[in-house]
Amino acid sequence: MWQLGITLSLMAIGYYFGRAAENKHFKSIRKREKKYRNLPAVTFKSLPPEQPKPTDSKLVIGSTVVSIDYFKRFLGMIGNIFGGNLSSYESLIDRGRRESLLRMKKAAKDADMIINIRIETSMIGQSANQKGSVGSIEVLAYGTAVKF
Repeated sequence: MWQLGITLSLMAIGYYFGRAAENKHFKSIRKREKKYRNLPAVTFKSLPPEQPKPTDSKLVIGSTVVSIDYFKRFLGMIGNIFGGNLSSYESLIDRGRRESLLRMKKAAKDADMIINIRIETSMIGQSANQKGSVGSIEVLAYGTAVKF
């Protein structure tokens, strides 16, 4: 019985600290998104004809790795059993995507626009004992920074 109490206590501690870290990260993301909101990042493969010709261009990359906490991993395992939407992983993907876009924009310091952006994701750090579970994800955002 005491083992169940320890397990539940550790789950509660994991939930609390994981949630606190996630909220802190989201707060940081929102602050930096305001800073970079004037730098457009679009999926156009080329500039519209009415745009002036760029004077400079370069590849910019933003990459991040986000790990999942044990509580969300537990919820994900339960979701895998019953099927359906795995909302515990949605915030993980959202944080990784937004962070990578911000890092890409930071790499495009003096650019006027970033075109042809792409976002790639991959799972890393799978546990050998829990085959098929997500340990961490890497999100890579890249595009072409242009200056007019």
